[in-house]
Amino acid sequence: MALNPQNIVDHKFEPGKSGNPAGRPKGIPNAATRYQRFLNLIETQKNPVTGEQEKFTVAEILDLQQIVKARKGDSRAYKELMDRLEGKAKEAVDITTGGEKISFINEVPRVE
Repeated sequence: MALNPQNIVDHKFEPGKSGNPAGRPKGIPNAATRYQRFLNLIETQKNPVTGEQEKFTVAEILDLQQIVKARKGDSRAYKELMDRLEGKAKEAVDITTGGEKISFINEVPRVE
């Protein structure tokens, strides 16, 4: 469907005015609350490691899926697990200035 320039309305708000002055209505949960509710639901599922039926939260099932991928040789899945467990490896940044000293704004000049 092509855009018709005649149907485009300029919705600029005046400075200091909100497009939704009442805000979100009370009692409407935000996205994080909704996700948390669904991730905490419990399901019975076969444990992919032990092969036995167990009760898991949805979050645990998703974690197990990541472990299964890593066990099958998915190096990205393994890296994600290790980053979560041990933290991401720090990356060094080398800034070169062609041998010139880097001066900082707050640096006090030395008088010699």
